[in-house]
Amino acid sequence: MIASVRGVVTATGPDHAVIEVGGVGLAVQCAPGTIADLRVGQPARLATSLVVREDSLTLYGFADDDAKSLFELLQTASGVGPRLAQAVLAVHTPDAVRKAIANADTAALTRVPGIGKKGAERLVLELRDRIGPVAVGADGAAGVTGGAWPEQVRQALVGLGWTAGQADQAVAAVAETVDGATPPVPVLLKQAIRLLGRTR
Repeated sequence: MIASVRGVVTATGPDHAVIEVGGVGLAVQCAPGTIADLRVGQPARLATSLVVREDSLTLYGFADDDAKSLFELLQTASGVGPRLAQAVLAVHTPDAVRKAIANADTAALTRVPGIGKKGAERLVLELRDRIGPVAVGADGAAGVTGGAWPEQVRQALVGLGWTAGQADQAVAAVAETVDGATPPVPVLLKQAIRLLGRTR
């Protein structure tokens, strides 16, 4: 699988960019927001997801690994293919998608072309428990910002099936590795899961 590409942008279009890697131009399908940040003649790195079909190999590109992970998760829901998953990320940021699914905000999800009320409800039903840590904001609504990361990671671990004691130990161990700027919560969560995986 091609997890990422790094090279010079040689062309851009409404829905794709061409990145030259080692003398080979790779066509990468991208959302408009991602393309807007690319400049022809300038180097770029895109996180990528390769979708294999009987008659095609399509490379989808994203500004970061978080968007790519969410793109792949969205496709695990019934009736969601790569084009619809990319359309979701063209309309909403990854944070906004997680918040909409966590809050069962079907109105936000139906703003995506191709997603009706039933489709939005299905997304919420199938992905709500798998969308990742969603912190509770000051207004009591679920959101992906706000709150201390140890509590976010702890809640996510308990939600994934570990005991509160195991979650506390993992959070403490991860906290010891944090030096300077705090990494994003998904990165910290993965680190905690790796630590707990060794003890199972």
